[in-house]
Amino acid sequence: MILFAATAALPAINQARELLVERGMAVLGTWALLNLVVSGYHVSRTDARSEAHHFHLMNVAWNVVNALLAVWGILQAHPQQAAGLSLAASLSAQFSFEKILLFNAGLDVAYLCIGSWLRARAASAHASRPERLAGFGRALWLQGGFLLFFDVGFYFVYHQYATDLLQFVQ
Repeated sequence: MILFAATAALPAINQARELLVERGMAVLGTWALLNLVVSGYHVSRTDARSEAHHFHLMNVAWNVVNALLAVWGILQAHPQQAAGLSLAASLSAQFSFEKILLFNAGLDVAYLCIGSWLRARAASAHASRPERLAGFGRALWLQGGFLLFFDVGFYFVYHQYATDLLQFVQ
């Protein structure tokens, strides 16, 4: 009976999971494009010796990477193909993606810490190019903060599918 229920519900769960990944990558891509437009506009209109210039420059660089990751993530999501996964493959895919999100959340905390360190270093009397350190630090705060919110929030939404999958294991 449980095996039959798993066989019937599993394709829908897998497809919904993959659609969620696509939507998550679309959110990341939207964030990246918004940052590229805003900071791309400002980087060319600020003095290269200012904190604002380095803040926008770092945002542009950071969000080129975010945009590439979002495109790659969207291309890797296959809602129709995921529908055919077995229960074991579904659980493996579920927990692998959850580990990636948790690892990324750890990196996001590191970005926030590095941003704080750069800002503190910029304030020291011996700082070389304090405007660059401060601008890069502020960009790390913004990007790390958004990504921490994104990865942790995405983890909790995505983890709901683990509960659905685990009900078939018992």
